[in-house]
Amino acid sequence: MPSFVDRPLSRRHVLKGAGVALALPLLEAMLPRTNAAPSTFQPWKRSTNPQPRMICCYVPNGVNILEWMPEGEGDQYKSSRTLEALKEHRSDFSVITGLGHPASQGGHSGADTWLTAANLKARPGADYTNSISVDQLAAEVHGKHTRFPSLQLGDMSGTGQAGHSHTLSFDVNGTPLPAENSPRRLFERLFVPDSAGDQAAAIARFTERRSILDNLANETRGLERRLGSRDRAKLDEYLSSVRQTEKQIERMQSWVNKPKVAVPETGLQLVSQPMNGHDRPMWIDVMLELSYLAFITDMTRVITFEWSREAGGYGGGGENHHELSHHGGDPGMLAKLGVIDRFHLERLGRFIGMLKATSEADGSMLDRTMILYGSGMNSGKGGEHSPKNLPTLVAGGKGLGLKHGRHFAFDADKHPPLSNVLLTIAQKMGVESHRFADATGTITGLT
Repeated sequence: MPSFVDRPLSRRHVLKGAGVALALPLLEAMLPRTNAAPSTFQPWKRSTNPQPRMICCYVPNGVNILEWMPEGEGDQYKSSRTLEALKEHRSDFSVITGLGHPASQGGHSGADTWLTAANLKARPGADYTNSISVDQLAAEVHGKHTRFPSLQLGDMSGTGQAGHSHTLSFDVNGTPLPAENSPRRLFERLFVPDSAGDQAAAIARFTERRSILDNLANETRGLERRLGSRDRAKLDEYLSSVRQTEKQIERMQSWVNKPKVAVPETGLQLVSQPMNGHDRPMWIDVMLELSYLAFITDMTRVITFEWSREAGGYGGGGENHHELSHHGGDPGMLAKLGVIDRFHLERLGRFIGMLKATSEADGSMLDRTMILYGSGMNSGKGGEHSPKNLPTLVAGGKGLGLKHGRHFAFDADKHPPLSNVLLTIAQKMGVESHRFADATGTITGLT
């Protein structure tokens, strides 16, 4: 007999205690609970949008570093037990070890700093201070050409809380950008056409927001000369956010009446649930399939995907990922952590395979799609949750100038910055800058 949580809620049940009859919207809890099935999605044969793209895929809680680290370096390295999960794609990715975030505090705030490299305690008197993430630098370059400047995906929606973020993306002021965790909502946002009524409502909503922003700008005009230096800095930051919002509204208005690309649901397991251990493989697969579709239709060129939030997550069989990351060197727990690591790389390998299977220009979609994969913490040999020697892979992007098939081994004790990888990717996305966070340069040999 199904449990209570397996049965859909009825409107009558929701309203029973209130003794009223209201027209409730259709809630997810009212839908039939259908277990997700393995994906039957097939990649498209050809792409007609050869554009630079990047997707940053984050796994929490570090990895079993003992089964992750390869032997040797350069193109003759010997793959580790875990990295063997990607053996068929060896020439399409690079292993980078020894890099970390010198400014990070380590621990489960890794997702907050993975793409920003920020010192979250940098501002005196503030509990939390973040900075712009590298994906948003790329979004500034490419966002004007796509319906969505960037997409933020995760296993929990919204932004989460400081130090346990549900998103990897932060704007120019360090403000988190909310993530989407529902395959169904993401599909509808990307590909389901808006009705005439929806379009009119959107235009009215944007107009109202513009009016509010105009009023705010008028009210703050002339205030600056009466403020002290600290208050002026705060006001400048606030006005910068207002200007960013104005730009977002302008670009959203420009896309309201442009039709979306028609994409069928065929093979997509849109009912997969991220927090259901049984659904875990299907949910990761369908979110990567939707990322693939967003790229091939040029709905966006920039995606961040937090596969699980820090201090959370499941393995392919529903294992408690967070608990295993506190292994304390226990061989049994480390072995189980390695199983989860290989499960994750199998999902990544499937996504790489989809991109390789789709021809584009004189190569494949993978040639113009860069994948950054890794974690913002290292559970180490004893489960210490360090910001050093972060597990990092870079795949794809050969058509953008990346070279693969190598192990780049850096000295973790010297704590060179992962920002060097972030800067390398940003430049290949067309960001015209030689600086990002604490980067000391780009990765020699990767380009």
